[in-house]
Formats: sequence, structure tokens, C-alpha cells
Amino acid sequence: MIKRAIVVGASSGIGAALVRRLAHAGYKVAAVARRADALEALCAPLNGNGLPGALPYVHDVRDTGGAQAMFDRIVADLDGLDLIVYAAGVMPRVGPDEYDIAIDRAIIEVNVTGAMAWLDLAAKRFLVQRGGTIVGIGSVAGDRGRRGNPAYCASKAALHTFLEALRNRLSQHGVQVITIKPGPVHTPMTEGLDKMPMAIDADLAAERIFAAIARKAQTAYVPIQWAPIMAAVRSIPSVVFRRMNF
Repeated sequence: MIKRAIVVGASSGIGAALVRRLAHAGYKVAAVARRADALEALCAPLNGNGLPGALPYVHDVRDTGGAQAMFDRIVADLDGLDLIVYAAGVMPRVGPDEYDIAIDRAIIEVNVTGAMAWLDLAAKRFLVQRGGTIVGIGSVAGDRGRRGNPAYCASKAALHTFLEALRNRLSQHGVQVITIKPGPVHTPMTEGLDKMPMAIDADLAAERIFAAIARKAQTAYVPIQWAPIMAAVRSIPSVVFRRMNF
């Protein structure tokens, strides 16, 4: 039986790599993003050649009011749903002395509110069908409040907590909820950043995320080497952490 998946935030980076990985693993995939041209270029090579197919859907996750209609349309087109991945995210550059509510709001709308809109819809469906997998792409940046981009750190911390709460609600109903915490990944969003320790490419990140889905992880650092590093970082007292160059 062909499995059906939605990837939200699919036009580039980790999202696009996951669409390709899922399609080659036999999923029929709905790729959701704002840019129609990027979606068409992504999906076209994934149709035919024995693959179940990838379908493009143009949607801006900031349009939370339009999420229900788009979700229903996709589920009808796929004839069901087994997996949803929320990979949409923004990380605008913020200067060390810059404090701008417009930038902060834009981060929250994409990284948090959009995720809630789409994953709530999936949660309601999976609750009824008593099965399914929800995946949210967080970040190691959500484990501590770093000085570089407060709103981005806050958005990923909020997403982590939201996913944990969904997991606690849904696990007794046969629904898997997985939190992915990547370290630096080479994507258009991170292009030009100076500090990219242990950075990996998007295809490798997608491979590790797919493995976490297959083993039904609860939380997975990508790559796994970040797990002990972030455990150590979380243990640093705040009075010490604020003096460090993070």
C-alpha cells in the first residue's frame, strides 16, 4: 500500500530534500510552499519512473485561514494521509543592536503559528483514524536563548514544546509525534552565515530525518553528534551562558 505524506515548506533546503527522499522511498508526496516555480522544478522529476509521484501545492503558511481548505484538498488528492512534516521556517539576519517587532512577528508567524495551523489539522485527522506521524523541524537553537537572534530561538523553543504537548496528547491514540533538532545545515536560509559548526548538507539531513521517522523516534538531533553537545549546553548555568559567545 502506498503511503501518503505532506511536506510543508518544501520549495528548498531540508523540505525539498525530504520530498525527494520520501518519493524515492515510495511515498506519494504533497509538496507545499509559496513558490510555484520551485515546486514545479522539484516535483517534475519525481513523477513517473515507477514512483508514486509528487504534487505541488502553492500556499503561504502565514495564511492560517486558508490552511483548512488546502489541507482538505491535499488529503482528498492523496486519498488519505499517513505523515506530515512541517519544515517551513525563516531566520532573517538580525544585527547585534537590532530589535524589530516586525521581524520578530514574521519569524513567529512562519515558525510557530503556521506549524500550529497545519499540525492541528493533522492531529485532528490522525486522532480519528488512530494513527499517523507528525514531524516538526525544530533546531538546536531552540535549546537555549542565544544572543544572536532571540525571536528565532524563541520560535524553535515554542515549536519543541508544542510538539511535546501534541505527543503527550496523541501517543495513547497511536499517533507518533517527532521533534527534529538539526544543527547547521547548508540551505538557502543559512547561506552566508559565518559560524556553521559541524554543518551538513540538506540531503544528508533528510536521510537522518527519514531514519528517525522509520524508527519512531520522539526527539532526534541531526546529526546525532549534537545530542551530547546540546545536553552539555543545556546544563550550563545562565549566569555563565550569558558570558559565552553563543
